[in-house]
Formats: sequence, structure tokens, C-alpha cells
Amino acid sequence: MRIIVISDAWHPQINGVVTTLTNTRRALEKSGHTVQIITPDRFRTWPCPGYPAVGLSFLCGPRLRPLIEDFKSDAIHLATEGPIGFAARRYCREKGIPYTTSYHSHFHHYLKLRAGVPYSVSWTYLRWFHSRSHRVMVSTESLADELAFKGFRRLVRWSRGVDTELFRPWGKAFLRDERPIFLYAGRIAIEKNVEAFLRLDLPGTRYLVGDGPQRQELELKYPQARFVGYQSGESLARYMAAADILVFPSRTDTFGLVMLEALACGVPVAAYPLSGIRDVIRNDRVGVLEDDLRQAALKALSLDPQDCRRYAQEFSWETCSRQFLENLIPHAMGTA
Repeated sequence: MRIIVISDAWHPQINGVVTTLTNTRRALEKSGHTVQIITPDRFRTWPCPGYPAVGLSFLCGPRLRPLIEDFKSDAIHLATEGPIGFAARRYCREKGIPYTTSYHSHFHHYLKLRAGVPYSVSWTYLRWFHSRSHRVMVSTESLADELAFKGFRRLVRWSRGVDTELFRPWGKAFLRDERPIFLYAGRIAIEKNVEAFLRLDLPGTRYLVGDGPQRQELELKYPQARFVGYQSGESLARYMAAADILVFPSRTDTFGLVMLEALACGVPVAAYPLSGIRDVIRNDRVGVLEDDLRQAALKALSLDPQDCRRYAQEFSWETCSRQFLENLIPHAMGTA
């Protein structure tokens, strides 16, 4: 099958959307499928307000259309609701081409926190964007329930995986600071609630792997913490494996792929007991979920790293890619 995926998020961004699309494409191509991902690097971009490192491809429609037409795809998937996703939706609607979409991020939280956009405005746009999708792919059952309550329809599962060969127990010697080492990995931005982690009264050392618009502010405010910037590949896996606990302070994530990566490294998770997180940490032997994040982090120190590793091995990108493929709607199956 020839598949086009449209995404407003792509490298050099490091986030769950990019990781999911990269690994899904790799697994699909290994199975003999051809996948083209159309991303902002094909177009002129403008800095995202409040997050200039992310480029937005406004007015990309005239250049997007020939890219779609020349590829002669069997199926089209819109992975994000940004400007490229918007233009692709418009093209598919005009041409009567069926398409699927996926809901990755709670953008209504992001827009509220960064720009004060009312939730009602964001939800109205998101419902509209997905309203004519033949299937809306979501990562967890609780997210499907939440979106169904908000009026979304045709919701199907598209889970996540983890590369257990890359993310594995590399050993603790990589980091030589005072232990225990509590680590946060991800975007350093207001919607990730990173400061909740930094405010915790914890023993040992705190590490932050990642970058983002809040990094400079928080680095100045919390000089005792170790900020090491974006890491990827083996470097990221080694930082992860060298920690004692992954602390996941976000209250807005729909999945939290980094939790699976930590577990694959044999590192337990401490997080808030929210619905999306419960879908990932379904076993109390691999993570502690409490409203008191400090207590969760301290209790997680007693968990067995081998249990974490075994749990993560249940998730694979091959399974994820099969779900994605089964959810697609080939053009020949109908019109939008």
C-alpha cells in the first residue's frame, strides 16, 4: 500500500508525535509498504508564537496539492490539526478523497496556557477538524471516552510502542551525581508542568533532558538541577537508564511515550493518577501514581527494575503499525 501521512510535527522536533510517526513508518516499510510523510520541511514556515523553535507552515496549500497528487497514494492520514493538516483536509474534501485522522495532543490545554484561548474555541475547532474523518485514531481507551463525551465520533485505537533494543538497562555509571537520580525527559514548556517536578523536596539529584521555551527561566530559578538539553538515540537511552526514577509531572499528555522508554530501561515511573497515564501505567509494580508527586517519586524507589523492563517488552512498534494499517481507509472504499 502507498500511504501519505500529513504532519505539522517533524524532525528536528523531539516529541511523541514525531517518535510515533518515525517508528510507524519504519515498521510499515519493513513490511513492504511505501510511506511518504509530508512535513513542514517542504514549505516556508513561520515561528510558532510562544515557541519559536517550532515552525508553522501557513498558506502551504498550493505546494501541498501537487505533492499529494504526484505520490498517487492508496490512503491518506492526517496526523495533526495544524496548518498542513488543515490544508490537506481541505484538499481531500474538495476532491472527495476519504481520509483518517489522529488525535495526539490536548491542544486546548496548550492554547489556554500559552495564549489564553478559551477551551470552547479550541474544542470547536478540533471537533470540526475531525468531524469528516472516516476514523479518528487515539492511543488509549480513556482518551476515546473523553473525546466521545466531547462529541467526537468514529474513534478507533492506535496504540504506541517502544524500541526495547535501544531503550534497555545500559547501567547507572553514565551519571555520577548523588543518588537517587530523579529524571524528567521531554519538552520544557508550561503545558508539561515541569516546575512541579523542580519544586519537589527530593534527595539526591534532579536531571532534565530536553529543551523548550521555559528552559532558560527554569534553569536560572533552579540552578541545583542538571539541564542537559535535547538528547536522542543512544545518548537519550543512556541518560534514561542511568536514572533511578522517571518523574512525569504532565497533566495534559494523552499518552506519555517517554514512560514506556523509561520502563524499557528498567526505570520506574512516578506520575499523577490521571486517566491517560493510568492507561500506560496499568501495573503498580512499574510505577506509582499519586496526587502527591513527591511521595510517588519516593515510593517508586522500591520498585523492581526487572518488572519495569518485562512490562515494556509487551509494547512493540510492529503491533502499533498493524493497528494503524488496519485503521486506514483506501481511496477505493468510499468518498468523504
